[in-house]
Amino acid sequence: MMKKLLMGALLALSATAFAQDNVAPDELVRRTTNDVLTIIKNDKDLQSGDTRKVVQLAEEKVLPNFDFARMTQLAVGKSWREASDAQKQALTKEFRTLLVRTYSTSLTQYRNQTIDVKPAKVAAADTETVVKTLINQTGGQPIPIDYSMEKTATGWKAYDIVVDGVSLVTNYRSSFADEIRKGGVDGLVKTLTERNAKSAEAKPAAKK
Repeated sequence: MMKKLLMGALLALSATAFAQDNVAPDELVRRTTNDVLTIIKNDKDLQSGDTRKVVQLAEEKVLPNFDFARMTQLAVGKSWREASDAQKQALTKEFRTLLVRTYSTSLTQYRNQTIDVKPAKVAAADTETVVKTLINQTGGQPIPIDYSMEKTATGWKAYDIVVDGVSLVTNYRSSFADEIRKGGVDGLVKTLTERNAKSAEAKPAAKK
């Protein structure tokens, strides 16, 4: 489920167009989808798992469109209020790294999926909305993916993704709460740091 969720995010979001904060969020998703799909479809290195290129694509085209501070706050839940500024920064950094590495894995699974973007109801004064999409895949049922988005000073950004009724932040919330109960906020930071370190060690070298 998480791989499907992150695959949808990779295919639907692109930093360059999302910087245009005067364009409706659904139109931005629709406009940039073809660009992202084309990059993946035409790059054999990305499809074969070139670590350097996969991470670079995620960093440049996808991740700038997410509000990781808000995502981390939602995933951590009530314990966020008790965390110090330094702890909040550390949590956000490690959560972002975790998602980068998950993106890098899911990105290589692209196999000619297409995306339908549904019209979003956004009034001029609205600062939040939900963009609904469908991931179409050969031989399988379409996967509904909804993006909870907010309008910021630097454009529209996603702070949650819901795949087939499953929220990204809710998916992490229970495991984060368990870690905090066992070792406090510092315990969660330590767990995320160790998990990211192990993930980095397990990554194959980029193909030349």
